[in-house]
Amino acid sequence: MTSTPAPRRVTVTGGAGFIGGNLCRALLAAGCEVTVLDDLSTGDRRNLLDGTGPGTAEPRPIDVRVVEGTILDDAALDDAIAGADTVVHLAALGSVPRSVADPLASHHANATGTLMVLEAARRHGGLHTIVASSSSVYGSNPILPKHEELATRPLSPYAGSKLVTEGYTLAWGTSYGMPTLAFRFFNVFGPLQPAGHAYAAVLPSFVHAALTGTPLTVHGDGTQSRDFTYVGTVVAAITDAVLRRVSSPGPVNLAFGTRVTLLDAIAELEAILGHTVERVHTPNRAGDVPHSQADTTRLGELFPGITPTPFAEGLRATVDWMRTTL
Repeated sequence: MTSTPAPRRVTVTGGAGFIGGNLCRALLAAGCEVTVLDDLSTGDRRNLLDGTGPGTAEPRPIDVRVVEGTILDDAALDDAIAGADTVVHLAALGSVPRSVADPLASHHANATGTLMVLEAARRHGGLHTIVASSSSVYGSNPILPKHEELATRPLSPYAGSKLVTEGYTLAWGTSYGMPTLAFRFFNVFGPLQPAGHAYAAVLPSFVHAALTGTPLTVHGDGTQSRDFTYVGTVVAAITDAVLRRVSSPGPVNLAFGTRVTLLDAIAELEAILGHTVERVHTPNRAGDVPHSQADTTRLGELFPGITPTPFAEGLRATVDWMRTTL
């Protein structure tokens, strides 16, 4: 007789967030048992419900265990991580402008918080640990595409805190023999991403404004470019990393080498909606980088089976989802 392997047990910090909510669904679909640790400061329990949206009767929680608490609390970490095979650390305080306004908060959540997650993973047996870093660590380095051996030149407290995040992660891998993986995310977008607040990311802000008939706010002239990455592709890569216990001694770009300007994104949004949208241009923001594009060599070597979702397809899915929330 052949035995059925036990399901992989995964703890997701920040699991009630945008990427976390999508990841939990992907992990469950892959047969994993999932525990979420989230203090709900930026996450939302509704991201852990199925069948949300107007006209939906009694949305049901997805099948995850939720520990409501902060990554800065050892007791909450121990509760959430006990028995896990892998920790996926997504909890963070995002947004470059928010970090400029309150750098200490970004440091505590992103740098100190990562240190505490890594120590908890070490306490519980040196667990496989995957963390979310950011393309913002490249900062003012003008070379494109961005490969992982480039010098990092953070332009904001947020970027600096993410550089610490991945630095600690890789150091714990070397110092304590833990299997670790630090992904550098590049402008992830898609369903569950919040809009309508001061620190919202650019694409959900554009979609929300267009659907509610308000002008789109464009910081700068709109020619700045980003390697936008659909959340479905991102969580597919993370899930694959969990199932195969992928680790790496260096950071790994999680993007696919595309360059879409903000003006291109607006044009695609107009094509999806079938009408033009009004826009207002404002000055560039402190800490923003002009261009971002990933070199995909290392990602392709580690994840040869991952195929990116085309930008237009991902944007249409985002529009369709956001329509259900209005």
